[in-house]
Amino acid sequence: MKYSVKVVKLGEMVEEFIGEKMLIIFNENAPEELAEISVLHTKDVLKEDVEVGDTMTIGDVKYEVVAVGWEANKTLRELGHCTFKFKDSDTADLPGVINLKGEELKEIKIGETISIY
Repeated sequence: MKYSVKVVKLGEMVEEFIGEKMLIIFNENAPEELAEISVLHTKDVLKEDVEVGDTMTIGDVKYEVVAVGWEANKTLRELGHCTFKFKDSDTADLPGVINLKGEELKEIKIGETISIY
């Protein structure tokens, strides 16, 4: 297991971002202006860098990591932050993005686990 956190709070704009096929995550101590757009979660140490081919789960749903932006591991390690895009593309649009291949995310709930392995 490279990383595993539990969802503790959902910002009021999270559903909008899910509709745009993206999810922004931050540690639970994120500033309020970031918290409103983010899924806030417990802290964990990123044990190894996230790499193409890794598996990520949100609750019981599995995704394959298909692209990792050059900054994503750094921000995940330091702030518990990255943007997940549900997009089967081997190119990350932005430095902090991780692209995920799999079924469309419909919702995320408090108490669910986000894991990368």
